[in-house]
Amino acid sequence: MIGILGDSLARYVSILAAAIRPSPGQRVPSIRRVVVMVAFVPVFTAAQLIHWLGFLLDEILFPGYRRVPVKEPLFVLGIPRSGTTLMHRVLARDPNMTTFSTWECFLAPSITQRRLVLGLARADRAVGRPLGRLLGLVERRVFGGLDSVHPMDLSAPEEDYLALLPVMACFVLVIPFPMAEPLWTMATFDRDMPEARRRRLMTFYRRLLQRHLYVHGPDKRLLSKNAAFAGMAGALRETFPDARFVRCHRDPRAVVPSQLSSIRGGVAVFDSDPGGRVFTARMIEVLRVYHTNLNTHLPFPAGDRHVTLDMAHFKEDLVGTVRGVYERLGLPMTEAFADRLEDEAREARAYRSGHTYAAADFGLDESAIAAIFGTVQDREGDSKDTAPAMPVGAPSVPVGQKGP
Repeated sequence: MIGILGDSLARYVSILAAAIRPSPGQRVPSIRRVVVMVAFVPVFTAAQLIHWLGFLLDEILFPGYRRVPVKEPLFVLGIPRSGTTLMHRVLARDPNMTTFSTWECFLAPSITQRRLVLGLARADRAVGRPLGRLLGLVERRVFGGLDSVHPMDLSAPEEDYLALLPVMACFVLVIPFPMAEPLWTMATFDRDMPEARRRRLMTFYRRLLQRHLYVHGPDKRLLSKNAAFAGMAGALRETFPDARFVRCHRDPRAVVPSQLSSIRGGVAVFDSDPGGRVFTARMIEVLRVYHTNLNTHLPFPAGDRHVTLDMAHFKEDLVGTVRGVYERLGLPMTEAFADRLEDEAREARAYRSGHTYAAADFGLDESAIAAIFGTVQDREGDSKDTAPAMPVGAPSVPVGQKGP
């Protein structure tokens, strides 16, 4: 714990230094950015200190969490905007699974914090939920504008990479701190993370999962969905050798503008790239690295512990796709979950996203995007035992098909 705390402090100092560094093309940060960061940094810092206090109390009050096994976890990976959220939220309906919720990621990554929050929730329900109703109002105001991009509410399943905020290893921090190079290294984790730091971060992540299972039941299968973990698929396979993986795929020509559009609001709030010189180029490179890394560690179409799904296919046949995933990966399916799948499928078919975007909005051309992703393996150097890159727009493979 001391080692990861030291890493976190070093990363925090570098992030703070980057907070006041002007973006390319600027001589000084804008007034808007200065005002926002003056408000944001103290609140963010206080939250992480509280989380670290919770982690320390866990070691004193709940040391038994370290003995909880993380047995055969299921990871949903894919380049961002490839359907990982839909698959995650459907799988989270399985009573045999347990996954992080938004409030646990942001407010209570430690056991101590969760026990405190759950106790307060019980007391609130006993007096008619006044705090719950107030929180719901705040939640709708804070998250309402995200519904068309990434629907959020505090009780919904969420990406547990957000629980890495206390160790300054959450890739989303590039939005407020784009000039902090250590944050960008999280996207190229398997390729660029120094070995000692890699081990400490993966140990910390395993501890997070053990804490979660300690609270929710060690008999559950841990379900984790993180598009930002596409760059660390190799580290996940190494840390959890008995894990299963669902890899989601979508045509990169749609992924690239969708991802750039999804972060545009956050970039505007922090005024972190006023000249547009940072995120377009760097996010395309990040997505390219994700694509390559997934091809290396979770090759198309399937393996003994992973399966690849195409976003268009599983939205059209959600029930068949999920049943195929369970069959392919040897996961038991309860009747209750099978019944819920029909409801989820109806909702998925009826859903129409309000998120609109186009490559031209960012000065991009679809054919250029296709060329970048279609020749990834050629430029990286393809080994004989590595599957070739999935062609842009490749059809999905039936998930019941046996892998090589």
